[in-house]
This record gives sequence, C-alpha cells and structure tokens, in this order.
Amino acid sequence: MSHDLDSLYQDIILDHAKRRLNSGLREPFEAEVHHVNPTCGDEVTLRLHLDGDVVRDISYDNQGCSISSASASVMTELLIGKTAAENQPVFDAFLEMMRGKGQVEPDEDVLEDAIAFAGAAKLTARIKCALLSWMAYQDALARAQEDSHV
Repeated sequence: MSHDLDSLYQDIILDHAKRRLNSGLREPFEAEVHHVNPTCGDEVTLRLHLDGDVVRDISYDNQGCSISSASASVMTELLIGKTAAENQPVFDAFLEMMRGKGQVEPDEDVLEDAIAFAGAAKLTARIKCALLSWMAYQDALARAQEDSHV
C-alpha cells in the first residue's frame, strides 16, 4: 500500500471517529445488543430498526478507540437503507478483509469507506476493534429476524 493511500485511509478513520455518524441510541428498534472486546475494553451497544427486510436505522453508543468508533460510523453509513440481503456481501467482504491480516485484496466497490480499515487488518490487536460493531450488527440482525418470524 502506498504512503498516500495509508494517509487517505487514516484521514477517513479519523474523520469518522470524530463525526461518529448515527451515534446515540434511538427508537424505534427491534433488537438491542451489547458487545465487549475483552482484549482492549471497547464496548458497543447497538440498536437495529428493520422495516420488513430493510435496515431503516442502526444506532449505537460506544466507548473505545478511534478504530472502533470509526468502524461503527462507517458501518452504519454503508448499511442503513439497504436490505439485509444487500448488506450481506458488504459484511462478508469486511469480515474477509479483517481476517485476511492484510493478505486479502479488498473490493472498494463493495466496501467503499470501509476499505480504510485494510491497514488495521495487519495489526492483530486492532482487528477485533474494527469488527466489534459489525459483529454486534450481525447479532442484532439475527435477533430481529428471529423475533419477526415468531
């Protein structure tokens, strides 16, 4: 990765860590989950609001490092307004990139700003920080879909 690209990715992460899009727990919601990263103490409480299969809202409250905060912000920006099925390839691509330890060539068309976390994928200690809100989303989605099929 070039120095310019690293710098751009850092700017995206710092910008999202500052702006924290969709931060602050909102109603209505069908599922609320709380996830903790025991290795560094990052925490996120995430609420998911579905309208049929469409992710209408993801709101969250988190305490943690800038990577954790930025990842939650980027994730909500990417996933809100799309169906769960449309979001699955984005989720899968992010997971593959983060678990690839820098060996996976990420697809910018799928990941958009989430590609900025490619550098964090090389830092083993930061992988769980970046994944925290994404795993919370997956958990909340499973709960919301389970409840809607009762």
